[in-house]
Amino acid sequence: MMADGQPQPDCLFCKIVAGEIPATVVRETDLTLAFKDINPQAPVHDLIVPRAHYANAAELAFGAPELAAAVLLEAREVAKTEGIADGGYRVVFNTDAHAGQTVFHVHAHVLGGDFLAHFGT
Repeated sequence: MMADGQPQPDCLFCKIVAGEIPATVVRETDLTLAFKDINPQAPVHDLIVPRAHYANAAELAFGAPELAAAVLLEAREVAKTEGIADGGYRVVFNTDAHAGQTVFHVHAHVLGGDFLAHFGT
Protein backbone atom coordinates (compact mmCIF):
# COMPACT_ATOMS: atom_id res chain seq x y z
CA MET A 1 0.00 0.00 0.00
CA MET A 2 1.42 3.36 -1.02
CA ALA A 3 1.52 6.12 1.57
CA ASP A 4 0.21 9.54 0.72
CA GLY A 5 2.90 11.41 2.62
CA GLN A 6 0.81 11.83 5.76
CA PRO A 7 2.50 11.47 9.18
CA GLN A 8 2.13 8.06 10.78
CA PRO A 9 1.45 8.03 14.53
CA ASP A 10 3.77 5.09 15.23
CA CYS A 11 6.71 6.30 13.09
CA LEU A 12 9.91 7.28 14.90
CA PHE A 13 11.04 9.66 12.15
CA CYS A 14 7.61 11.31 11.88
CA LYS A 15 7.91 12.00 15.62
CA ILE A 16 11.40 13.48 15.13
CA VAL A 17 10.13 15.67 12.27
CA ALA A 18 7.26 16.84 14.51
CA GLY A 19 9.68 17.68 17.33
CA GLU A 20 8.16 15.08 19.66
CA ILE A 21 11.46 13.18 19.92
CA PRO A 22 14.75 15.10 20.10
CA ALA A 23 17.50 14.73 17.52
CA THR A 24 20.78 16.49 16.81
CA VAL A 25 19.73 18.47 13.75
CA VAL A 26 22.38 19.17 11.11
CA ARG A 27 20.19 21.02 8.59
CA GLU A 28 16.53 21.52 7.82
CA THR A 29 14.50 22.77 4.90
CA ASP A 30 10.79 23.05 4.24
CA LEU A 31 10.91 19.54 2.73
CA THR A 32 13.62 17.70 4.67
CA LEU A 33 15.27 17.26 8.03
CA ALA A 34 18.87 16.08 8.47
CA PHE A 35 20.14 14.80 11.81
CA LYS A 36 22.92 12.71 13.35
CA ASP A 37 22.50 8.93 13.31
CA ILE A 38 22.42 7.60 16.88
CA ASN A 39 24.49 4.56 15.84
CA PRO A 40 27.11 6.03 13.48
CA GLN A 41 28.93 3.73 11.09
CA ALA A 42 31.46 6.37 9.98
CA PRO A 43 33.00 9.54 11.46
CA VAL A 44 30.17 11.48 9.78
CA HIS A 45 26.86 9.64 9.62
CA ASP A 46 23.77 11.76 9.16
CA LEU A 47 20.25 10.86 8.10
CA ILE A 48 18.09 12.90 5.76
CA VAL A 49 14.35 12.33 5.96
CA PRO A 50 11.60 13.96 3.97
CA ARG A 51 9.09 15.66 6.24
CA ALA A 52 6.38 13.69 4.42
CA HIS A 53 6.06 10.01 5.29
CA TYR A 54 6.93 7.42 2.66
CA ALA A 55 8.01 3.97 3.80
CA ASN A 56 11.06 3.50 1.60
CA ALA A 57 13.04 4.88 -1.34
CA ALA A 58 10.98 3.03 -3.96
CA GLU A 59 7.72 4.34 -2.52
CA LEU A 60 9.12 7.88 -2.40
CA ALA A 61 10.41 7.75 -5.98
CA PHE A 62 7.03 6.52 -7.23
CA GLY A 63 4.81 8.71 -5.07
CA ALA A 64 6.78 11.96 -4.97
CA PRO A 65 9.73 12.02 -7.38
CA GLU A 66 10.32 15.73 -6.78
CA LEU A 67 10.69 15.03 -3.06
CA ALA A 68 13.11 12.19 -3.81
CA ALA A 69 15.20 14.70 -5.76
CA ALA A 70 15.05 17.15 -2.84
CA VAL A 71 16.42 14.47 -0.49
CA LEU A 72 19.32 13.79 -2.87
CA LEU A 73 20.04 17.48 -3.32
CA GLU A 74 20.05 17.90 0.44
CA ALA A 75 22.67 15.13 0.73
CA ARG A 76 25.12 17.44 -1.04
CA GLU A 77 24.29 20.30 1.30
CA VAL A 78 24.70 18.09 4.37
CA ALA A 79 28.08 16.93 3.06
CA LYS A 80 29.13 20.57 2.65
CA THR A 81 27.89 21.45 6.15
CA GLU A 82 29.81 18.51 7.62
CA GLY A 83 33.00 19.36 5.71
CA ILE A 84 33.12 16.11 3.74
CA ALA A 85 31.93 17.27 0.31
CA ASP A 86 35.42 17.76 -1.13
CA GLY A 87 36.86 14.49 0.18
CA GLY A 88 33.89 12.38 -0.87
CA TYR A 89 30.90 10.84 0.81
CA ARG A 90 28.43 8.04 0.36
CA VAL A 91 24.63 8.29 0.14
CA VAL A 92 22.77 5.07 0.98
CA PHE A 93 19.10 4.13 0.98
CA ASN A 94 18.19 0.80 2.57
CA THR A 95 14.89 -0.35 1.11
CA ASP A 96 12.95 -2.84 3.23
CA ALA A 97 14.04 -5.25 5.94
CA HIS A 98 16.25 -7.57 3.87
CA ALA A 99 18.37 -4.56 2.92
CA GLY A 100 18.75 -3.48 6.54
CA GLN A 101 16.00 -0.87 6.79
CA THR A 102 14.80 -0.75 10.40
CA VAL A 103 12.76 2.48 10.44
CA PHE A 104 10.14 2.45 7.72
CA HIS A 105 10.20 6.16 6.91
CA VAL A 106 12.50 6.65 3.94
CA HIS A 107 15.86 8.08 4.90
CA ALA A 108 19.17 8.67 3.18
CA HIS A 109 22.36 7.92 5.08
CA VAL A 110 25.17 10.39 4.38
CA LEU A 111 28.48 8.80 5.39
CA GLY A 112 32.02 10.15 5.20
CA GLY A 113 34.95 11.53 7.06
CA ASP A 114 37.39 8.72 6.27
CA PHE A 115 38.07 6.16 3.57
CA LEU A 116 34.74 4.37 3.54
CA ALA A 117 36.23 1.08 2.41
CA HIS A 118 37.03 0.70 6.11
CA PHE A 119 33.31 0.82 6.89
CA GLY A 120 32.00 -1.81 4.47
CA THR A 121 29.88 -1.36 1.39
